[in-house]
Amino acid sequence: MRLRLLALFAAYGMATLGVAGAALWLAARGGTDAVVQGVMVAGFGLAGLATGLWYLFDQHLARPIEMLAGSLRTGRPPDLSKTAHLADLGPAAQDAAAARLRTAEALDQALQTHAAEQVREKATLESILAEFGAGAVMTDGQGRVIFYNASAAGLLPGLALDRPLDRHLSGAALQAARARLDAGAPATDLSWMTGQGTRMSARLRRIEQGLLLTMRQPLPDSPAPRATLEALRRHAATLVPLLEALEGPVPPSLAKVLRAEGRGLAATTRRLSQILADDAPSGLAGLDELTAGLAHAGLLPPLVFRAEAGPLNALLVFLDRQLRAEGLEPRVSVRPDVLEGMQLVLEWQGAPVPVDQLEAWLGKAPDPGQPDLTGAEVLAAHGTAIWPEVDGRMARLVLPLARAEAAAEGRGVTYDFALAGRELSSSRLADLTCVVFDTETTGLTDSDRIVQIAGLRLVRGRLTGERFETLVDPGRSVPPASTAIHGITDRMLRGAPDLAAALAAFRHFCEGSVLIAHNAPFDMGFLRRAETETGIRFDNRVLDTVLLSAMVWGQSADHTLDDLASRLGIQIPPENRHRAMGDAIATAEAFLRLIPALEAKGIERFEDAVAEARRHRRLIGDANLPH
Repeated sequence: MRLRLLALFAAYGMATLGVAGAALWLAARGGTDAVVQGVMVAGFGLAGLATGLWYLFDQHLARPIEMLAGSLRTGRPPDLSKTAHLADLGPAAQDAAAARLRTAEALDQALQTHAAEQVREKATLESILAEFGAGAVMTDGQGRVIFYNASAAGLLPGLALDRPLDRHLSGAALQAARARLDAGAPATDLSWMTGQGTRMSARLRRIEQGLLLTMRQPLPDSPAPRATLEALRRHAATLVPLLEALEGPVPPSLAKVLRAEGRGLAATTRRLSQILADDAPSGLAGLDELTAGLAHAGLLPPLVFRAEAGPLNALLVFLDRQLRAEGLEPRVSVRPDVLEGMQLVLEWQGAPVPVDQLEAWLGKAPDPGQPDLTGAEVLAAHGTAIWPEVDGRMARLVLPLARAEAAAEGRGVTYDFALAGRELSSSRLADLTCVVFDTETTGLTDSDRIVQIAGLRLVRGRLTGERFETLVDPGRSVPPASTAIHGITDRMLRGAPDLAAALAAFRHFCEGSVLIAHNAPFDMGFLRRAETETGIRFDNRVLDTVLLSAMVWGQSADHTLDDLASRLGIQIPPENRHRAMGDAIATAEAFLRLIPALEAKGIERFEDAVAEARRHRRLIGDANLPH
């Protein structure tokens, strides 16, 4: 490299002499015009030489050095093709980055080996707590949530780490309970009404400087059987004259009324059975548990039901086996039912099952492990029934079940006990509570609409597992060119929430958090332009990984999400690219890996990042500026 620099300056010196000689030759020709021409040649020639020298230094020294600095700070090997003119500096930086990676991997392996037993114990404890029937929430001394399990997430919608607990409970009830604890009580009960009108009760106990709240699932309201019997009487009173009026073919309008009344009668009967059942199921079973061992008629949704998985799964497998013995090929699916329930359907092409044959099957014990429990008794214990239907060439068996609340679809346990030691007002990048998000749209113009939005929460520099993801009905067709990029079709958007509902839910998810996006002005632009239509305002602070990348590698580097992921060693599965959650995950991983490199440059706090971003305004706009 020293020889290259010597050659470069020697060439510059010779070129300077050449320009000076040309200028003198022109001036020696005599006359004012010749002197002026000589001066102009000298001036423009020297300026051009200086510009050319700067360009060579910028392309072959400054930019590669910026890139090497970013690689060293992030511990990722540099691209040697861009360091050809730095002699041994590029390979040396690559060796240093590789050595750092090996050291980090060795340290990580040592820590993993040393902590293997603790990891297993931790996983076991998490599994136990995840299945714990009671909702459990723990706060630090300042009332911020530092732990909760799946049951709690369902009982208190919107529960999240680093948020105050009193936003989910009655302030007066919680304050009174704290007063009882301050008076010396080791634990105390409290109760309150939720915004949905459900009465909740819990036990509050002090844990060190914080609190532990344990809740039980609220008992479902049991309306008086008199009201249910009256509903039965009304449906029967409607059906009797309709049935007596039947002569010849049934008109379509009459058939429609008959079907509606029949479904109402069946639903009310099931409701009465649930009210009167002494052994109604108290367990929760996922659809995957209930349909294990059955052929599916398509991708089944992640539903959860109030049911005992063992007996019901045994019954469905038994019925499937009986149908196959008849030469049929049933497949299981689900469809909506009345009373906000769902119907499990065993469907096949062929003749329907006669009612007497179905009754004979239900009289047998489907589970060899419980030979004294018949299929009919399994259904009675769940307050439901099963019946045959026929629709043209398709026949089916229909089993209605009550869905569980969304609480049953919890994520296990979510916690970060170190939050208790963090300053409440800390603005360090590693301490921030963030939501990394991405949107997919119908296009790139200001008049286009959001079709998908996804986000995931980061607390104190780690992923919590809390996620938000929804399709959004844009109120218009998705152009084929946009579908070719993100794969979202008009059919996928049918039944999706509209923009107001989707943004209201997302606003709740990211309340009080710093928003992070890749090319944030684009995504924040869609959120902010929607304010006029929805009335939902996003005034969160914002970080942009494009700008953070420029702070580490310089503006001359490429800062697309793919380039950033490649430099940081982040793998984005092709099927997840240009899907909101896939891009949000990649952006979150990039942000976490950029924090140490930013800290090495003295950019430790949110305010530091915003101030440094102003130096890169020509690269991309600042999403924190007023809109």
